[in-house]
Formats: sequence, structure tokens, C-alpha cells
Amino acid sequence: MTTAEPQVRWLVLVVKVPAQPSKHRVAIWRELRRIGALSLSQGLWAVPDVPAFTEGIGRVLELTERAEGEAISLRADGRAPADAARLRALFTEARSDDWAEFLADCAKFEAEIAKEIRIGKFTLAELEEEEQSLERLRRWHRDLTARDVFGTPEAAQAGERLKVCAAVCEDYAERVFAALHGGGQDTS
Repeated sequence: MTTAEPQVRWLVLVVKVPAQPSKHRVAIWRELRRIGALSLSQGLWAVPDVPAFTEGIGRVLELTERAEGEAISLRADGRAPADAARLRALFTEARSDDWAEFLADCAKFEAEIAKEIRIGKFTLAELEEEEQSLERLRRWHRDLTARDVFGTPEAAQAGERLKVCAAVCEDYAERVFAALHGGGQDTS
């Protein structure tokens, strides 16, 4: 048996909340999804037991208490190495899906700016909207990076793609500035 990958402990949450009102269940579900928890079964979630998840787990426990529900948190490492490897693989697969969605949004961002350049829409309002979209991508990237504790292959690609998005936005900002200040515009 090799020890190439360190054994990771997991935090397993068993969450039970009353069915009504549903807003509590939805709030807890959203928070668990936001932090990247792995759904194992209805009301059963897992995250690596590392500091990156501490704050989010605290919010889940608080939301559960507010809903007059019950939560049990257990530390686990798998009965056998295959169990731990399976949890890790499932978690990594979920992070890969997150990165794929992020990369798709980067492509949409780039296409949106290309469209604005193509139609010659060089306004401050549009620039502000694009800068807000870029900031959303940056926040999302930070959040995904924080919860990608095993380092999926897509993470490096996403970092490079975010740099491209920033460069595209900077180019667009320069075009807006030139258009607004009479410097003309190069739409090529």
C-alpha cells in the first residue's frame, strides 16, 4: 500500500429539520451547496475536515438550530482506504463540475464583451456592468479555490481563464475611454 495521498478526515453532518416551513430546509440546503458539501443522502452531507469549511458548517448548524431542527456532526475517515478514496473521488468530481460551470461563465463573459465591441457599445454603464461581472467571477474563483482542497486539474485552467477575462475587460475599458474622450475606437 502506498501513502502517496495523505489520509483526510471527513466531517459528516446529519441534518434533520421540520418539513414546514420549507424556507428553513431551503436555506440549509443552499448553505451546504454554497460551501461545497457533498450530499451523500437526504439530510446526510460530508466535507473534508479542514479549516476552509469551519465557518460554513457553523452557519449550517446555526440555521438548523433556528429551524428547531437537529444536527449531528461526526468525524470520519472511512472504514477502509477504499472508503476514504471514494469520498475523495466524489468530492473531487463535484469540484470539477463547479470548475466546468465557472469556465462556461468565463466564456459567456468573453462573448458578451466581444458582442459589445462588435456593435460598438462603448458606454460607462456597460463598462460598469462588465466590471461587476468580472468581480463576480473573481469572488466565485476565490470561493471555488477555497473549497477545492484536493486541487482538481481544472483549477489551474480556471485561474488562467480568469486572467484572460480580466485582460478582455481591461481592453474593453480602454476602448470605452477612447470612445468617450474622442480618441476614436478600434473595433478590430
